[in-house]
Amino acid sequence: MAEKSEVKLDQAQVKRAVQALQAFLKTKATSDLLSLNDTQHFSLLFTLWKIPKAAQSIRIPLPHGQRPDTEEICLFTRDEPKMTSEQTQRFYKKLLEERGVKNISEIIPYKVLKTEYKPFEAKRRLLGNFDLFLSDDRVRRLLPSHIGKHFYERKKEPLSVNLQSKNLARDIGRVIQGTNLKVTNKGCCCMARVAHAGMTTDEVTENIEAAVQTVVAKLRMKGPVIKLIHLKSQTSVALPIYTSALSDLSVLGTAKEKGTPTKKQAKKSKKESKKSPDTTAKGKKGLKKKKKAKEEEEEEIPQLVPIETPSKKPKLEKPPKKKKLQKAPRPAVVKKGTKAQSKLTNKAAKTESKMKRKGTKVK
Repeated sequence: MAEKSEVKLDQAQVKRAVQALQAFLKTKATSDLLSLNDTQHFSLLFTLWKIPKAAQSIRIPLPHGQRPDTEEICLFTRDEPKMTSEQTQRFYKKLLEERGVKNISEIIPYKVLKTEYKPFEAKRRLLGNFDLFLSDDRVRRLLPSHIGKHFYERKKEPLSVNLQSKNLARDIGRVIQGTNLKVTNKGCCCMARVAHAGMTTDEVTENIEAAVQTVVAKLRMKGPVIKLIHLKSQTSVALPIYTSALSDLSVLGTAKEKGTPTKKQAKKSKKESKKSPDTTAKGKKGLKKKKKAKEEEEEEIPQLVPIETPSKKPKLEKPPKKKKLQKAPRPAVVKKGTKAQSKLTNKAAKTESKMKRKGTKVK
């Protein structure tokens, strides 16, 4: 792969774009609806030649502050041992005053963030009250589970700061007045805030040049990286500042042709290399198999003779039907008048049978 190509901006083109945006914003600005110094800011839109393989966050220091002094900044700190939340707030306020930091408007310890800002409405209120959030680097990894997803959706996630550094004012000033560029591996476009509308054209152009140089130096990509650069505001059209030369396209084409083989191709080549010895013996066996297959095809196939089927199907013998059992006749109904006669006949029969038995015993 080729080395990184340099990006040379045309200062005249950049100044014309900045002046055009400033004139556009002045026409749109009114005393009631819009304030140039506070709300409008300029951003750089980078279009890359390729989608990056991995995501990356680039911190860009700027020569001129891209945030106005009226912005509200919040700082999340850790809980100092053997101190309450109020005592930790006082401790860090004194520390910042001694080091000369005056931009931070409120300090929130980690314990207060967990307890007071646990409800969803409190988190939304906190998000709307401040423009920028900073955090102590000792607590930064614990914040995502407490601040919620809305901080990341609006791109207001806290920026880490080392509160134990000797040059604390310089470090915090670079973080506040600098900017960040988030390069994702899901697309080839990324944007970074560079200036606000209250700055002069020279200050904006210097910030743009510094941002482009740092982005080109810190991007983890080889070969031609940046394809297009545009400058835009929140309500304007993107104005082109830089377009790459056609030679970059030819370099990319040659790099693809001479590129390393893919993983699938490498696996296939390894398998073929393993199978390469004994190719002569396998070739002879393959020829023999082909000859046998041809001979089998040339053999005559015997004709199939149809089997004669009987025209009439034999009748199946039906099993004999079981005879149904005849029902016993119902006894005749005896009338009421005949009951006494039937009893007398029964008694006479019994007496006769007894007399016969006695007569047989006497004999």
